[in-house]
Amino acid sequence: MSTVLKPPAPASTPARPANQKRPKKRRKGAGAHVLEPTVLTRVGLIGVIALSIFPLYWMIVIASRDTAAASQFPPVLLPGGNLGANVERALTDPQANLLLGLQNSFIITGTVTVSVVLISSLAGFAFAKLQFKGSKLLMFFVMAIMMVPIQHLGLVPMYLMMVELEWLDTYQAAILPFLVNGFGIFLMRQYTLQSVPDELIEAARIDGASTLRIWWRIVLPALRPGMVVLGLLTFMLNWNEFLWPFLVLSSETPTIQLAIRQISVGLYSTDLSMVFTGTLISIIPITILFIIFGRQIVSGIMEGSTKQ
Repeated sequence: MSTVLKPPAPASTPARPANQKRPKKRRKGAGAHVLEPTVLTRVGLIGVIALSIFPLYWMIVIASRDTAAASQFPPVLLPGGNLGANVERALTDPQANLLLGLQNSFIITGTVTVSVVLISSLAGFAFAKLQFKGSKLLMFFVMAIMMVPIQHLGLVPMYLMMVELEWLDTYQAAILPFLVNGFGIFLMRQYTLQSVPDELIEAARIDGASTLRIWWRIVLPALRPGMVVLGLLTFMLNWNEFLWPFLVLSSETPTIQLAIRQISVGLYSTDLSMVFTGTLISIIPITILFIIFGRQIVSGIMEGSTKQ
């Protein structure tokens, strides 16, 4: 008689102790290592998003209504139908001259942004990859400049310099003090150290490439994500600058921030709907930049944070 072999019975799963918590479920696929957010996390994120968006939404509401809506209680929460008329009135107001302010802000901010990005990438490459005498001392000097509040300690000397050069009420007075940025040099130095291997530069030198050609052909393409981040930060900082243009420029050559101030200056009262409309117009260029370069900005930040 033949013997029938039976497969071994599967081992029984040991019972989980009563005090042991059930492990959290993980997402399948690409997010297998990411814990699924809890309800409290979702509610917190929704609250943060709502608090971040509400000022912008409130600005649109007041810009689409009259000044009385800004002081109503309970507050008005729905946009009105006066946005087009308010925008037209703000752009054609001879006292504010928003169109000239936009033009001047584009010229000043664009020039400063291009200069800061190019000079910072060149200086960052030099500090990161070139060996020269005094490099550590110069880098320490650059970092020391970052600790000096220019808005307080450098304001009076820079203004006196502009007076001596007779540059008041000119573009160069608003541009030249900000063509170089210590933070930009430090940022590009760190990004160059992480993104550009020494072997690549040595191979280019063996092929006969000069230092400037190496910077242009090899370093700049590798630094593109970091340059986008630096460019947007510089553009935002200078676009929203008020104090320095207020000192060196006049109402005849305003930036967009000075033009908005002209709207808010009233003899007895301030037309808040016009102020909010001018502010709404002023944030449109920055919003467009975020929409265009948003993905590159996020990838640049993530790439810089994950490189070893």
